[in-house]
Amino acid sequence: MTSTMKTALGVAAALVLSGGYAAWQITSMQNAASSTRGMTNPAALESIELLEIADMALGRADAPVTVVEYASFTCPRCADFHDEILPQLKADYIETGKIRFVHREVFFDRAGLWASLLARCAGPERYFGVAGELYEQQQDWATGGSTEISENLKRLGRIAGLESAEIEACFSNETKATSLVAWYQDNAGADDITGTPTVLIDGEKVSTRSYADLSAAIEDALAE
Repeated sequence: MTSTMKTALGVAAALVLSGGYAAWQITSMQNAASSTRGMTNPAALESIELLEIADMALGRADAPVTVVEYASFTCPRCADFHDEILPQLKADYIETGKIRFVHREVFFDRAGLWASLLARCAGPERYFGVAGELYEQQQDWATGGSTEISENLKRLGRIAGLESAEIEACFSNETKATSLVAWYQDNAGADDITGTPTVLIDGEKVSTRSYADLSAAIEDALAE
């Protein structure tokens, strides 16, 4: 088993089995993995084969510029980004074929992981619709204890058209959860992600303080 897989397994266990929220800053994943040792049967871990996780994207696959947003479904500033900035990006750059927009999930807490499982449960065609609802209703579903949050997410999923059995299957998919954490760790390590939201344009970090800043950076990339 690779070190990445071992760490992912530990962190997935921590996110699913332990409580608490973090500030929107990445802590040591190795420490998180160490703190969860003994929670899972080592023999069972050896049999887990990580799934390939696909990026969720909007826009032309061959667009001249790629914009990647790292975000957590439980991050208030990420909700602001999706409410205030993403609609303008869609109108000016995504729908006009100028950029491909990629949304990559970051996991600081189990609620964020559950939300990702729910959004991906809806499939690529409905992912961004569910993601938009998760951000828009963040203050409603992402508060309270684990049972309350879980029920809130299930209710949101049913409103989005998912069947209860379908939602339960997605939430209980440990292999998918572990694979998502491993995928997140690989991406965050490669792009040096230390907080959310973080936006990269063709691999370079840019400011997300305002739409004007982001638009200017995109225009610079388009001009290259």
